[in-house]
Amino acid sequence: MSVLPHATIVESTVWHTEEETRAWAARLADALLALPQAGHALLTLEGQLGAGKTTLVRHLLRALGIEGRIKSPSYGLVETYEAISRPGRLAIWHLDFYRLNDPDEWEHAGLRDVFAAPGLKLVEWPERAGSRLPPADLNLHISLRPVTDETALREVQVRAFSPTGRALAEALR
Repeated sequence: MSVLPHATIVESTVWHTEEETRAWAARLADALLALPQAGHALLTLEGQLGAGKTTLVRHLLRALGIEGRIKSPSYGLVETYEAISRPGRLAIWHLDFYRLNDPDEWEHAGLRDVFAAPGLKLVEWPERAGSRLPPADLNLHISLRPVTDETALREVQVRAFSPTGRALAEALR
């Protein structure tokens, strides 16, 4: 897990089932829809392979009103969506930096423009972008904890780095 400066853990939670993940994502969607400034928020997701980052994003996008196929951006680097479930439209950028081998690839891919544009950014594997990535408003670190050979739970730590992040985290309590 990368260490992010000036953050405080504002929530720790455990998801035992995918239904609990879905319900938490719905609460996050409600918080995002309630805060006008959240439409420009940057949420980063960290955790090992299989921890549930993409699953959480899929549930969040569904809760924000996205219909149809929701693809993982791990090969294409970015998938874009537009939610119409809030006043006006909300651009959403889902990015996955797992395949970045060097932070300079972030620059070469033209991602500076993505982060300068309005809209909600959801970033998996943010540490692969190094210092190129703007500061996150909210960081979610998901740890996979095996319970048996066939089941696992997810421990989630939520860290806030900005007033927007703190307002989102507060709404999740």
